[in-house]
Amino acid sequence: MPKAKNAADDTPTRRSVLIAGAGIGLTATACTREARPSAGAPGPGARAARRRQAGVTTPQQATALILAYDLDPALRGAAGARELKAVLGSWTRALSETQEPQENLETQDARAAGGGRESRLTATLGVGPGLPDRLGLRAPDALRDLPSFPGDRLDPARCGGDVLVQLCADSADVTEATAATLTRLAGDALVPRWRQAGFLPPSPDGGGTPRDLLGFKNGSANPTAEECERWVWSGDATYLVVRRVHLRVEDFARLAVHRQEEVVGRRRATGAPLDGGSEDDEVDPLAKDAQGRYTTPPRSHVRAVSPRLDDGARMLRRSYSYADGPTDQGLLFLAFMRDPALFARVQRRMAAQDDLTAFIQARGSAVAYVLPGAGPGRPLGAELLA
Repeated sequence: MPKAKNAADDTPTRRSVLIAGAGIGLTATACTREARPSAGAPGPGARAARRRQAGVTTPQQATALILAYDLDPALRGAAGARELKAVLGSWTRALSETQEPQENLETQDARAAGGGRESRLTATLGVGPGLPDRLGLRAPDALRDLPSFPGDRLDPARCGGDVLVQLCADSADVTEATAATLTRLAGDALVPRWRQAGFLPPSPDGGGTPRDLLGFKNGSANPTAEECERWVWSGDATYLVVRRVHLRVEDFARLAVHRQEEVVGRRRATGAPLDGGSEDDEVDPLAKDAQGRYTTPPRSHVRAVSPRLDDGARMLRRSYSYADGPTDQGLLFLAFMRDPALFARVQRRMAAQDDLTAFIQARGSAVAYVLPGAGPGRPLGAELLA
């Protein structure tokens, strides 16, 4: 993986920065394009006016880079809000300048499918739980620190942050160059706290749902466009949970494939439920066979995380793998949802009844309120910092 770069002399070329304009604050995201209005929902004209950041429902790119910053401790209250507003304004301008020729994410997706070389860069920004109080602002209702969970071994140096940025692109060079630019523009107002790069491992089946380093598909049965409207988006905003999860890859690999499938609850080769069907089929955690036995083991991972145990509430998983040396490999778990309390409920169930927890350990954690997207005359953070 590329070496971390934060110095000002790593400033990228103008074109590599301007590519980001196609991915920030635009409404051309998968959910916005595909969702059909349910009864009582706003019509097409209302959907077109939405200002949502890209990088949430955007088709997943090959690499990711998560950046966490802290506001300078000397900045508080109205003065801190002014400084942050200035930084977010600079970031918005840098990321939204028009490139030649002007392109949007839909055009870039089409070119990527046709073998084009566009990076499909998206920048997705959020604020952490401690920031609003420091600035004397009212925090969004669901923005609060995650509780501690059994089995976590969190490194404080890899947790939290006042401002989180998710950069995704098909080239790690592009995310690194953009990160260097954002850090330079932040000046002394935002201090880098931690960073984590991620990637999608090569897929043996030539595409489809990405696989994690355990060899299983990660992201099967993700919410549909309509389900995103109900469970992921809250107006133009959402919440992001980040977990840096160390995987005991070698220990898991020693298990026979049938036992791996029992632990996960899906077929390794296809991602389908153990009792048949396709990868997109949701697992019924209470289904039984003719002999009265559960078709999905009661201590399998998919049973512990089943939306049916949360009255159908879902999160959109957009995870990557990481490899920080031979002894530290794992999953950069990224999930978007309407309320992080959903993640907390799922995590508690995993700690109590999930055999996969014997092979995983969270070592980093963060949560952020993903701001509404930028628009003409309204930079990122305009609503929060008004």
